[in-house]
Amino acid sequence: MLWFILSLLTAFFESMKVIASKRSLKLSGIDEYVVAWSLRIFALPFLLPLLLFVDMPAIGNAFLIALSAGGLLNVAATILYMRAIKLSDISVAYPMITFTPLFMLITSPLILSEFPSISGIIGILLIVFGSYVLNMGERGNGVLSPFRSLLKEKGPRLMLLVAFIWSITANIDKVGVLNSNPLFWIISVNLFVSSVMFPIAYLKIGRDAARIPRNVKALIPIGLFSALLLIFQMTAITMTLAAYVISVKRTSAIISVILGAVVFKERNLRGRLAGAVMMVLGVLFITLL
Repeated sequence: MLWFILSLLTAFFESMKVIASKRSLKLSGIDEYVVAWSLRIFALPFLLPLLLFVDMPAIGNAFLIALSAGGLLNVAATILYMRAIKLSDISVAYPMITFTPLFMLITSPLILSEFPSISGIIGILLIVFGSYVLNMGERGNGVLSPFRSLLKEKGPRLMLLVAFIWSITANIDKVGVLNSNPLFWIISVNLFVSSVMFPIAYLKIGRDAARIPRNVKALIPIGLFSALLLIFQMTAITMTLAAYVISVKRTSAIISVILGAVVFKERNLRGRLAGAVMMVLGVLFITLL
């Protein structure tokens, strides 16, 4: 199953992207809005040369609508994503992204008329219980305290919102790819998002714009990993249901929890990893069974 291999590669580079982003935010002191913009703009040097090796696609009628809707939603999601990993440990905030396929149980039928199986109910229960285990460290304050902690801590809350937005954009991506081709769609979205985010990033960084050239070595890997994951993801969704690809991609939660402990010395790895694994199992139940 080529789509499965491509989806696993997407998961790996998604994890590398979040680690590179967190590292940039911690070491360089660059504003999260600038890092969010860099994620898009620094992907383009790796993507644009590939246009020399593919034919110009026939543009479908739904392309511009998909680009406008998907682009604007990705602007919001990219900023919230960076804000979330800045405010909280990766091992706490990032696993919330596994709720994307859960939300896609609603968005995929509405946008693509793709209907997952009834086994999704089991997946939902696993995801909810996984989120409980993820925050088990707070249990001393009551059985429901992990859920209260999830709502009180801003990072996981923002990432949950990102998961919802991406449950919409994942479907829009498929519309865009089907009305062009994977590479042309990726480049178009990144150009759109970069253009919209530039004035936002410029206003945020103001007189400190000189920090970008000084920290370009920290920002380039973010763009590289973003470019690679997008290429693999957009190719995979042409081969199977969008929800299947996103479910496998969300195994990045496990990789990110491990890397968060190794790179940033985040604590309570055992409990957080158990919760992340359970949430990913729920995702797989929703989409692969």
